[in-house]
Amino acid sequence: MKTYLDQLQYILDHGITRSDRTGVGTISAFGMHSRYDMRDGFPAVTTKKLAWKVMSSELLWFISGSNNIHDLKAIYEHNKIWDANYEDYRKRLALDTDNGDMGRVYGTQWRNWQTSDGKQVDQLNDAIDLIRNNPDSRRIIVNAWNPGEAASDQVALPPCHAFFQFYVADNKLSLQMYQRSADMFLGVPLNIASYSLLLHIVAKITGLEPFEFIHALGDAHIYLDAVDQVKEQITRKPHPLPQLTIADRGQTNIDDFVMEDFSLTDYQSHKAIKAKMAV
Repeated sequence: MKTYLDQLQYILDHGITRSDRTGVGTISAFGMHSRYDMRDGFPAVTTKKLAWKVMSSELLWFISGSNNIHDLKAIYEHNKIWDANYEDYRKRLALDTDNGDMGRVYGTQWRNWQTSDGKQVDQLNDAIDLIRNNPDSRRIIVNAWNPGEAASDQVALPPCHAFFQFYVADNKLSLQMYQRSADMFLGVPLNIASYSLLLHIVAKITGLEPFEFIHALGDAHIYLDAVDQVKEQITRKPHPLPQLTIADRGQTNIDDFVMEDFSLTDYQSHKAIKAKMAV
């Protein structure tokens, strides 16, 4: 994970101080790129503790296609990653009821994209079908950014990780994700792990070797109230990367996985570093 730590240092050294939607302010750099080779180990951050269950439960929630925060809690009741955005959304819309609706967030766009003629597109399953049946395609893409459903009165939070693309070569599967907005301290370690886990899941059900997760960042930022935490983190020496194990229960479809299927072996980390999430 040295690449990630180097990105933090670059932003501290060369970033521009900017205002932002939350009012907290950031140090920001635009346009960063990194590659994580799964053969080197699973890219779980080791210079602080990775919230493994939070990350994996959120990914399964996305995969399920749900837009309801109560479904996320049903997967892992202690997952609070969306709580603040949900409450802010209810406040913006002056909603008295707690029905859990978040608007058409990631999973709904992945699994139930609505076309102009009223059809529904399961982008994720379509991508998996292409991997299996037309692996040389350059159209193996899942798009979460729907500009017609991204306004503040339509969704709790418009997608930060906007779209991703699969690539098959030499019986290896790679995934590249573009992230328009990247909270480098709190969010990005989870994003790296989440899309790397997704890569492993799709590789498993398509019979391919998971190869590279490639991460393209748009606005890569450190919130001003997390600068001290970042400085502490980059002084820590990374531990060796762990290995990911996915239990084999005969899973053949993307919906066949549960949290208990995933585990990290030999994961060592420094202690957690806390920071407040900007909303």
